[in-house]
Amino acid sequence: MAAGAGFSVASLYYAQPMLGAMGASLGASDASIGLVPTLTQLGYAAGIALLAPLGDRFERRRIILVKSLLLGAALLAAGLAGHLPGVLLASLLVGLMATVAQDVVPAAATLAPPEHRGALVGKVMTGLLLGILLSRVVSGVVAEQFGWRAMFIAAAVSVVLMGLLLRATLPRFAPTTTLGYGALLRSMGGLWMQLPPLRRAVLAQALLAMGFSAFWSTLALMLHARFGIGSAGAGAFGIAGAAGALAAPLAGRFSDRIGTQRVARLAIGIALLGFASLLLDGLLPVSLQLVLLAVSAVIFDFGFQAALVSHQTLVYGLQPEARSRLNALLFTGVFVGMAAGGGLGAMALAQGGWHAVVLLACATSALALWVRR
Repeated sequence: MAAGAGFSVASLYYAQPMLGAMGASLGASDASIGLVPTLTQLGYAAGIALLAPLGDRFERRRIILVKSLLLGAALLAAGLAGHLPGVLLASLLVGLMATVAQDVVPAAATLAPPEHRGALVGKVMTGLLLGILLSRVVSGVVAEQFGWRAMFIAAAVSVVLMGLLLRATLPRFAPTTTLGYGALLRSMGGLWMQLPPLRRAVLAQALLAMGFSAFWSTLALMLHARFGIGSAGAGAFGIAGAAGALAAPLAGRFSDRIGTQRVARLAIGIALLGFASLLLDGLLPVSLQLVLLAVSAVIFDFGFQAALVSHQTLVYGLQPEARSRLNALLFTGVFVGMAAGGGLGAMALAQGGWHAVVLLACATSALALWVRR
């Protein structure tokens, strides 16, 4: 399940390091090829809101299989497309179907006994987070050696194989509601209004996501301007961030032992410490500034991911029969935070430089800690 979630969500990010090669191959301008990640993320947002809640209404194992097959078909279509419109349509479909990752994690929560739910959700989330953080590194290497089309084809094979494997090994999941599709979506508003712990968890994680996205969306620009480091070097920082994925199983185990509230507050504090440490770069020589960046990335990634797992564990325990809808609400908040952080981070970098981006991340983390007070 961890591998299935990781391979699925990685599909969202494979294209990002390959945009230059894709644009040159398809004869597309930078602005046009830049629509690929935009449509992928829009598709994912729509999939979270419109498709992820279906896990409560239909047999979840079948949903995982169908989405995996459709995701593989969309990735294959992207790899074989001979013109930009075909790639753009395939990118939208990739985003929609990559939400299969958001079916796998609630399935893990359903299978886990309550006293070990945090630990098992944390293990599956480790795979998902590693998929996010390492996808760009892998696609950059594969595209450079074998071409961008080979990366999409390999990705298609990986998600289809994982879908088939999950279908063969997972038990059957009984639907937890008989609501029609429209009523199912409307019920999410009711859950939001009825559950204050849900609102606090979503708001805190969204605020953390803003700072997280502000950092990663502006890092490459800062590295190029300040250190002359290119896209390959910027992508390598994803490896430093991936070390923070170790937080997921630890956060899950501690959530089971001492409670999700305490773990969430501690995790947010760690993220705030990681961001704040970046303000010390002016006191260091250039070589150590890069070390500080890498160490800080590990620290705040650790905090961000630990908070996410603790919030998931909390949310999944609120109403077990509505786990897919609760998961959709949580990740809608995360996505909104990511999108806002990317835009605000770009504005902060343009107006105030790198330290403005860091201060933005510190401010959003401090607000998240206040929400979880």
